[in-house]
Amino acid sequence: MIPHEWRETLPRMSSSPNALCFGHEFPTSGVPCLVQIGLQGLTVVFTSDGQEQQEDIPFTALSISVGGLDHDHLVLKWPSKQGERLLYLKDAELIRTFRRVAPPSVHIPFEQAASVARLARWRRMGAWGVAFGILLTGVAGLWWGSDLLVALAVERIPVEWERKLGEAAYRELLARQDLVKEGPAVSAIQEMTRRLVEQIPHNPYKFEVTVVKSDVVNAFALPGGYIVVFTGLMQNAACAEEVAGVLGHEIHHVLQRHGLERIVKRLGLVVAASILVGDQRGFAGLMKQFSVEFVGLTFDREQETRADIAGLHLLYDAKIDPFGMIRFFERLSANDEGRMEWLSTHPMSRGRAERLTAELAAMPQLTPVPFTFDWAAVRESLGAPPSAEP
Repeated sequence: MIPHEWRETLPRMSSSPNALCFGHEFPTSGVPCLVQIGLQGLTVVFTSDGQEQQEDIPFTALSISVGGLDHDHLVLKWPSKQGERLLYLKDAELIRTFRRVAPPSVHIPFEQAASVARLARWRRMGAWGVAFGILLTGVAGLWWGSDLLVALAVERIPVEWERKLGEAAYRELLARQDLVKEGPAVSAIQEMTRRLVEQIPHNPYKFEVTVVKSDVVNAFALPGGYIVVFTGLMQNAACAEEVAGVLGHEIHHVLQRHGLERIVKRLGLVVAASILVGDQRGFAGLMKQFSVEFVGLTFDREQETRADIAGLHLLYDAKIDPFGMIRFFERLSANDEGRMEWLSTHPMSRGRAERLTAELAAMPQLTPVPFTFDWAAVRESLGAPPSAEP
């Protein structure tokens, strides 16, 4: 199993799967695999397409972190011919062997990961205390505490698992849509996304934005950094800055993990509590059963307002004219007639424009940097009439 030149007198390990492997060709919930450790690296054996496969990974190719709901997994990442792969190790003996055999260059990131795990355990103890306090509150307190319990549960879900969850819904949606894969519209969206994402410090997500042919004047975000922009939005936008404003808004839904909050809240406090105390089986079930529900997920007014304000600041940092976002909501306000804000899950467009205008007034004056593309040409490529205002 282990290459001859890697072998040493290591304790004999089980021949049963002892880890979980994630990759582009695997199911979103991962596949069980057998990991064995040698002098120069790891040997991973898994079953794909009904056949047993083996992959040898040298220590030098690995990056190390911790993960899992209890932060008790050693997470190893490496590039392969099929794309990036993740390996979750929880077996204590396997982790001890890895620590003993790995070369000195691996010890520093290993100890850093261990420090993160210890800190997470302390935080977990604090979360237990908070959860216990919430359970002791009365009915009135439960309504207040439920949001805190959901927030604590969402915080415990690793970004890697969030991305797998969002990816499942994303692929399910795109399989039924007509995509715009190249051309002026795709290039424009890529330029907007790049400028916005470059302003996010310590960004844990790899944003993937897809243009879908649809008359719907909208865009939406899924957990893990997946965003869909409908051509109806681009056709009806008077300028590129309006679309960039919508993108900035959706990016912050991802960064603030609003999608996970909504789905955990929909599933109820029992599921939130189980995630909080480390029920990994419950989360695996959530991945399999509820990923598609993200497609039709709506955010509440508080989340929409927070994404508006944060998106405005992101536009400002990227030197994209923030007035585009405000003008977009002003034009949408024509559809607000007959609605009352307290009856709507979304803030009124006019109210959103007024809040953003007040926020922008308190910020230093900005000299915007224009985009490199011709917005009129982008709209025309999508079949929109060649006019200054749609």
